[in-house]
Amino acid sequence: MDIGWRLAFLLLLVGGLGQSAWPAVVALVLRWLLGDSICLVLLGLALLGWPWLGPWMPPWLSVAAVAITLALLPAQPPPALRWLPADLNYTFSILCLGLKTWVRLNRRRPDTFVDSFERWARAQPGRTILVWTGPGSQSVTFRELDAQACRAAWAMRAELGGALGLHAREPTALLMLPSQTMAALALWLGLAKLGCPVAWINPHSRGAPLVHAVLSSGAQVLIVDPDLRENLEEVLPKLQAEDIRCFYLSYSSPTLGVGALGAALEAAPPDPVPAELRAEIKPRSPALFIYTSGTTGLPKPAILTYERVLHISSMLTLFGVTADDVVYSVLPLYHTMGLVLGVLSCLELGVTCVLAPKFSASCFWDDCRQHGVTVIQYVGEVLRYLCNTPQRPEDRTHTVRLAIGSGLRADVWETFQQRFGPIRIWEVYGSTEGNVGFVNYPGRCGAHGKTSCFLRMLSPYELVQFSMETEEPVRDNRGLCIPVRPGEAGLLLTQVLGRQPFLGYRGARELSERKLVRNVRRPNDVYYNSGDVLTVDREGFLCFRDRLGDTFRSGGRGRTCPRERWRACWHRWTSCRR
Repeated sequence: MDIGWRLAFLLLLVGGLGQSAWPAVVALVLRWLLGDSICLVLLGLALLGWPWLGPWMPPWLSVAAVAITLALLPAQPPPALRWLPADLNYTFSILCLGLKTWVRLNRRRPDTFVDSFERWARAQPGRTILVWTGPGSQSVTFRELDAQACRAAWAMRAELGGALGLHAREPTALLMLPSQTMAALALWLGLAKLGCPVAWINPHSRGAPLVHAVLSSGAQVLIVDPDLRENLEEVLPKLQAEDIRCFYLSYSSPTLGVGALGAALEAAPPDPVPAELRAEIKPRSPALFIYTSGTTGLPKPAILTYERVLHISSMLTLFGVTADDVVYSVLPLYHTMGLVLGVLSCLELGVTCVLAPKFSASCFWDDCRQHGVTVIQYVGEVLRYLCNTPQRPEDRTHTVRLAIGSGLRADVWETFQQRFGPIRIWEVYGSTEGNVGFVNYPGRCGAHGKTSCFLRMLSPYELVQFSMETEEPVRDNRGLCIPVRPGEAGLLLTQVLGRQPFLGYRGARELSERKLVRNVRRPNDVYYNSGDVLTVDREGFLCFRDRLGDTFRSGGRGRTCPRERWRACWHRWTSCRR
């Protein structure tokens, strides 16, 4: 449509409405959706809306402003405009979720995930909440899990100081194999009832990384799976030198100086734990410590506050998960995806969670059929392994309707849906310590997230040029970062704001400061450096390209592919059951 046609449309619109201000507002909204900056929107609103406020402004001036605006419109609508309904719907859902979280956490005593779990235990005590598919398979109801958690809370207080016991906000570290999943979850909930944050340590940690993981969490107590005796004994003198008390989650201890919690847990009463014991909890008090991978150094304990945990665990409602669903997870509990988005989300929503000790491509769908699973969790490699198994006649005989996870490649996405049916895939991008996440809510194949002008106003971010050698942002002559154009790969920086904080890692402040970048778009602004390279197209779809810092040079050799590094990590913690 050329300028003449636009002006003709303007005149018809003005004549039809009989009010010069209406086409002004229409044109303004169109220009805003086309990507005008917020300041220009506000300026245009003040100018074009003035006929309602100032009768001295002649109608022809409003008409002229609209004519100029329409003349500047491109001949074709922008690609992102087709996603406007989905963008508005998702933004509204995010705002509602944030408001509910804010209301819950800003009461006189914050309403945390522990309170939500206890409400479910009172309302539906006989409802099955956890199902274990490993050796000695079992299912646990809300009543049983709550009783175990209460016993754990009283036992820990008795073992660690009698009436005083553990103080609220005093961290405890757990080192558990998947075989102890059910006991570890009950112990974790018991500690949460006392208000104690818990550090979940990777059970593959040994030697110096294990010592560092315990010390950096600030924990004075370490509870260990008895099958990890060798891991503990080789570092026990160093831990004891730091006055860290160690316990096995068993009835006896084969190691001098290490206690056993089994008898205390069994003897403790299942009496309710008073909420006053966690009265010191604030919205931004630490709830969990989840460790970084440690590929660029020793693992760092990322801080997950009660606010952050509640935000993540409530995300399942955005994906359409209800209390009638059954979630299946093979992901480890020392990862945010497995613990918070998996188990904790189910506790929050009252959803039955089926837990497997490790991933098995041959048993995956059999488990789903046996337990009536409707929602599965994944990382990209999980679905790839499923697609690589021999085809079976019953491949589409299941009740799974949703798949939630991250890192799914486009080719695997298509193959998975073609083979196993039209399962709705929710691809999520984010990091444990990051302050912004993205969701591919339209469900476009291959995209790792979706953004819009609305979401960008709520959670500002930038994709900027960076140096491949230094892995740092490139600056212009004013010292500011240089944004990339649509389709170009850029380093993701997310703005640090009061409503969007970066809490960093526990320990030395320098560890967190290294992740911050200043003077990005304007002097003195602060952004979190994700270390991830992404692209965003003109429709707002984001694709992950690379991860800086997880690649390295050794002896002059080339870079190691991050995808291959992830596959190596995956093989390390899971071996397929046959």
